[in-house]
Amino acid sequence: MALLAEWKKVAYNENADQNKLKQLWAAYFQQEKEIYAQLLKQPDETVTGTVKELADRYGVTVMTMTGFLDGINDSLKEPNPIEEMEEDTQVNLGFDKALLYKNMVAAEADWLYGLEEWNDIFDEETRKALYKEQKSSTTIVKGAKIYPNDPCPCGSGKKYKKCCGRK
Repeated sequence: MALLAEWKKVAYNENADQNKLKQLWAAYFQQEKEIYAQLLKQPDETVTGTVKELADRYGVTVMTMTGFLDGINDSLKEPNPIEEMEEDTQVNLGFDKALLYKNMVAAEADWLYGLEEWNDIFDEETRKALYKEQKSSTTIVKGAKIYPNDPCPCGSGKKYKKCCGRK
């Protein structure tokens, strides 16, 4: 079974003891935070290695590294083959800084986008702009309501009810 399938089977098991699941996630989030803190210290360095080598490098289990790789994959310049990953699969952690920050905001992971290490990468104004850009990208904006006697938006000069508003 591929590592990602194993990780999901454990981490998202609805039949598992809820206390054990909470403990698993609490431990995972702490380890994830530590890995990101190390990665962000040298944001332009692309870390590579097998899944097992990266797990050893960051002092986590292979399962934790699998969860981490699943989480960071959408922020990478070159995505990893996470669906079929095994311990000896070569992976990279070359991330797009702005995309990673915005994905952390989207995940509402304030413990990650609030890391001190971001201060050396983006100034406060840039972080606020990225935050705002991410939040506004998920906001749905409705267009103005067109009433029957309004000018038709197609530009014909007719009233809406006599043009595009006909049934």
